[in-house]
Amino acid sequence: MMARMSKKEKKGFSNPAAANKKAYRDFTLVEKFEAGLELRGSEVKSLRSSAADLSGSYARLEKGECWLVGAKVAPYAMARDGGHDPTRKRKLLLHKAELHRISTKLEQRGFTLVPLRLYFNSRGLAKVELALAQGKRQYDKRKTITERSQKRDLARDMKKYSRR
Repeated sequence: MMARMSKKEKKGFSNPAAANKKAYRDFTLVEKFEAGLELRGSEVKSLRSSAADLSGSYARLEKGECWLVGAKVAPYAMARDGGHDPTRKRKLLLHKAELHRISTKLEQRGFTLVPLRLYFNSRGLAKVELALAQGKRQYDKRKTITERSQKRDLARDMKKYSRR
């Protein structure tokens, strides 16, 4: 008997192996990209058990290639010879057109390339969701928080009156 797949599973969304929640708070996201990830065997095993951390990580373009810097993937306990270096640079796999579009944006002042989440797609391939982002100032963060709380209060009030 086959188990039924939800809509999210069919589209290729799964529970992320790692998520960078602070990126949504600290940056204004302009454009998102999906990139493949070049991994070692023990890193894949470690990611499948969600032993990764994207906080403080970023992506950088060097010599026409994109690299993920600062992402921590915990060593796999069962790996031979100690496994892998947890904080090594990992190559991101993008199309040339995407690399060109990203590089033109990064040359502009204030843009950074931030990883949002690390996950496995429906085919079992490791992917990173990247975003071109601009840093938020402190007052922008406060403004976002007040807008969110106002929306929440409005939704709560509307829900109270729609029950009747």
